[in-house]
Amino acid sequence: MKLLAKGEGRTGPRLSPMARYILKRVAIALVTLFVIMFVLFMLLSFMPGSPFNNEEKLTPDQVAALRAHYGLDKPVLERFFLYVWNMLHGDFGVSYNIMTNMPISQMVGPRIALTLTIGLEAGILGAVVGVILGIVAALRERSVWDTAATIIAVVGVSLPSFVVALFLSYFLGFQLKLFPILYSSTEPTISTVLPVLALAMFPMASVERYTRSEMISIMNSDFMLLASSKGVSKTKLVLRHALRNTLISVITVLVPLLVSLMSGSLVMEKVFSIPGLGSLYIQAIQQNDYNVVLTISFIYSVMFILAMLLVDIAYVVIDPRIRIAGGKD
Repeated sequence: MKLLAKGEGRTGPRLSPMARYILKRVAIALVTLFVIMFVLFMLLSFMPGSPFNNEEKLTPDQVAALRAHYGLDKPVLERFFLYVWNMLHGDFGVSYNIMTNMPISQMVGPRIALTLTIGLEAGILGAVVGVILGIVAALRERSVWDTAATIIAVVGVSLPSFVVALFLSYFLGFQLKLFPILYSSTEPTISTVLPVLALAMFPMASVERYTRSEMISIMNSDFMLLASSKGVSKTKLVLRHALRNTLISVITVLVPLLVSLMSGSLVMEKVFSIPGLGSLYIQAIQQNDYNVVLTISFIYSVMFILAMLLVDIAYVVIDPRIRIAGGKD
């Protein structure tokens, strides 16, 4: 009789701990997304009013006919599972009143690309500058560099984003005329400079604070002092040990910030007249355009859940001390 190899069963090789860990996280993410969509669908269904309330000329009979046409007169659970089925096949429905009968994908497509681009650029800029400032402040603790970095962080966290936007618009746009104040589709690249700078201020300040705090704590820890006493160079200590451990805390802070930036900032879109996803979201909520609200909410949810899933996996990659033993996490 052939003996089974260790780690194999009668049905074939067993999955590795890492594979089981990822599959478990993916399953949790899918269940979470389903619950979020269910709650959102129910809340919208039981909200007062309908997508057709804004049409004052419509009679009650005409409103009832429209509800029947779009299937809004069906039981709520039936409508939910029908919506999920259509969504899995790439059909997010049509707009009821913002752009009547236009497919949601055509409405959201151009806007989401612009919103994601601006948010991603702002997040990357804020993260890179914030990490650099945090490292400099930590390595030059209680120096003029540390004081300057701390002041920048306090200002960045304290000032609302629209104040920073107005400040940049006045000095860089109006006074120096370096960049256009309002977004222009004819100059998309240069038009996004001011919004990106304004959006990057808060994540930069947040990342700088956490990087500085974590770096100082790690540099003063016992194992770092022991490594230093054994003759390990400061450069190796900073790059191999301090920075790697600091990145774990930075990722935890940065990912939610990055997702919030990519999901759109209504304030920035209003200040710079950007035709992004956030303004469409607010308009859809105000007009009870259910399909638009659900689609954008779905996009936001997927972005956040996917980002947190990637964070869980990145922990194991960044810090080798984090182990997944025996399929348990």
